[in-house]
Amino acid sequence: MLSNIGVPGLILILVLALIIFGPKKLPEIGRAFGQTLREFKKSTRELTSDVMEELEDDDKKKAIK
Repeated sequence: MLSNIGVPGLILILVLALIIFGPKKLPEIGRAFGQTLREFKKSTRELTSDVMEELEDDDKKKAIK
């Protein structure tokens, strides 16, 4: 989805964000977005590892039988 935006679209979005939120608020918004993205990635990794552990446990149980 984001690969279709391109450089001109990204510049337009940044300029609009600068106009709407102003130069003082923009770093705070970026920081909050970064923290949210970091937490989302962490949760995704944890969920993936939990699912992989369950699959490995199921495979071990099947191998024992």
